[in-house]
Amino acid sequence: MMKTAFRYDHYYKYDEICQVLAYFAEKYPSLCTVETNCVTEEGRNQFAVTLTNQETGDALSKPGWYLDGNIHAGEVTASMTAMYTIDWLLTNYESDDKAKYLLDNMAIYVIPRVTPDGAETYLTTPYSLRSVDRDYLPEKGGIREEDLDGDGVIRMMRIPTGYGAWKKDPEDPDSMKPREPSDIEGEFYDIYPEGCLEETDDINLKMKKASWGLDFNRNFPLGWFPESRQPGAGKYPLSNPETKAVADFVLGHPNIGGAAAGHTSGGIILYPPGTRPAKSASYNDIKAFKEIAQMGKQELGYTPMNIFDSFMSDQDNYSSGALDDWFYQSQGIPAYTMEFWDLNTKAGVPFEWGAAMKEDTPAKKLERFNACMKWVRENAPQYYSPWTEYDHPAFGKVELGGFNYKFTQQNPPENMLVTECENDCRFNIRFALAMPMLEIASLTREKITDGIWKITAVTGNTGYLPTNLTDEAVNLKVNRPVCVTISADDIVTGHKTETIGDLAGWSRTDTGTNFYGNISTYENAKAKKKTIWIIRAEEGTVITVTAKQEKAGTASASVRL
Repeated sequence: MMKTAFRYDHYYKYDEICQVLAYFAEKYPSLCTVETNCVTEEGRNQFAVTLTNQETGDALSKPGWYLDGNIHAGEVTASMTAMYTIDWLLTNYESDDKAKYLLDNMAIYVIPRVTPDGAETYLTTPYSLRSVDRDYLPEKGGIREEDLDGDGVIRMMRIPTGYGAWKKDPEDPDSMKPREPSDIEGEFYDIYPEGCLEETDDINLKMKKASWGLDFNRNFPLGWFPESRQPGAGKYPLSNPETKAVADFVLGHPNIGGAAAGHTSGGIILYPPGTRPAKSASYNDIKAFKEIAQMGKQELGYTPMNIFDSFMSDQDNYSSGALDDWFYQSQGIPAYTMEFWDLNTKAGVPFEWGAAMKEDTPAKKLERFNACMKWVRENAPQYYSPWTEYDHPAFGKVELGGFNYKFTQQNPPENMLVTECENDCRFNIRFALAMPMLEIASLTREKITDGIWKITAVTGNTGYLPTNLTDEAVNLKVNRPVCVTISADDIVTGHKTETIGDLAGWSRTDTGTNFYGNISTYENAKAKKKTIWIIRAEEGTVITVTAKQEKAGTASASVRL
């Protein structure tokens, strides 16, 4: 059990997030800064938290790592995993070597709840929604979701009708089966979400299109398409204040070298690119994506997969405009989408991703649904209600029943939440530790003659990732070189600041097993470079060499002549 200051056995509403963040900012003023990244249309704050030891340097002088949650309103597990990570790092700073190392040497940036308005609606009303409770291209007519019986949950509603496509399962009356072509006698039903019939001229029933259809994870500039191609994408890229604030925050913190965006559900770890096949990216980028994701599999038990190759069911009309693609394909930053919680697997009927998605028949989907319903009845009965008769104003006698989708399928039951938080925190720590990190590996002086000295500095990157992070960054021309500066003023040979380009991380070291079975390092990564100056200075002068790069931080060393 990991030590935290707060409990993670329920989902925090907005006021509780405010209180918890205020507590940390007050208790750890040298480690935690809480800022308002934007104010939403309903007057709530999108908070941005910076975690770093300010006594060891400014946040922007250190390698940075980014974490967020709740870009989709109902995916509240993600905001809890983000809050847990903040809690663990601060609470354990004095007692855990990794927590101390991270905050002394890095800057951890967290936006725990991207959509505070949408999440508050999700947590305090019966409604579900994609990102925010703002009308977006609303349409009239159909069955509008509504909590008819006042139990706080919108469940299923089965309506008796001779035109119905469903019938009761004779072996389990709580479950439904598709009506077969030869079924002409018996009880048949339509099944809709619990709700009211909104006025319509259509005599055939249908669900009403969701009025709150904005999807923040389709509103980022990389791969953005208009509504006709990508539902929920918004009027134009970053048209939502919440998404613009996220993009502005990332661009305003150029030290960010890795990112994890929290979502639910499915129990998968997704890595870019998401708008083109993985083979179109460099071998080294995909290798690093897979190796970092493997740590996520070890901690969370989730399956890593490429977004485009394995997650997209339609590779012609794929979903796009997502944050992870914007990170990687416009900024060159390794980014993951973490899909927390996997009810299907717990119920014994896991979802098959990749090519197997095409074989996911209606019968298999129904089998999976019924298995999930059974799991809820047995493991989280507080979230289940049997079919109960209700007198509907438009349809007469109907039945309402089923599970609370919010806290069984989309998010874990509250008593199972802490496990997701702990496991993800462990992965976050390991992911952040993979960032590039500069050092002055050696600094020597050699006296050439009186007052003339040769200064040699070897600058290295001890991190897993290169200082340019990815080959994609190089292709995009967004990589920034390592610069090495000497404090001497009278320089005979060389420049006060030398630009030495990129330094590889040890992810680029060539290793393997040879024909006879021995493991070997064939060639080290180009992780070190030498810089030489000839200077004039008096004996006894202290010379300092400082290396800087926005993703890899700052390192200094001094030598006395």
